[in-house]
Amino acid sequence: MDSSGADLDPADAAPSAYTGFLFRRAQQAHVAAWQREVSSTISSVQFGALSVLSRMPGSSQQDLCDELDLDRSTIADLVHRLERRGLIERRRDDADRRRNRLVLTGSGDDAFTELRPRVDEVERTLTNALSPDERRQLRALLTKVLAAAKDQGDASPPE
Repeated sequence: MDSSGADLDPADAAPSAYTGFLFRRAQQAHVAAWQREVSSTISSVQFGALSVLSRMPGSSQQDLCDELDLDRSTIADLVHRLERRGLIERRRDDADRRRNRLVLTGSGDDAFTELRPRVDEVERTLTNALSPDERRQLRALLTKVLAAAKDQGDASPPE
């Protein structure tokens, strides 16, 4: 069998022989661990936005699109929900009054600080069977697969 799975006999192939099946199962494991150990109210994508704003205060919605690899309508909804919860706020850009800049509120900074160790623990839980080199290799391979999917025009699904 080649690495693409293209020569699998559909009658003989177990679901785990398909990369897409493994992606789905890995995502299920991540969601379960996230809800159990991190938060049932702040999603991993929302945490990603808090993380970006912690690292890059004053980012625009476009900056979030680029950093999180999400489309504009998904980011607009995400920003609205985080703003409604009092975790971020919009501020007019002094240089371009048509543009908003996003910043963490005190509550948003507190939430990020509180959740960060839990997120790190989920990372360890999901990858504890791997060596440090294998973890780096896994991230590199997933990044390569996602870049190829993006090049092929596969859209990121909404949160």
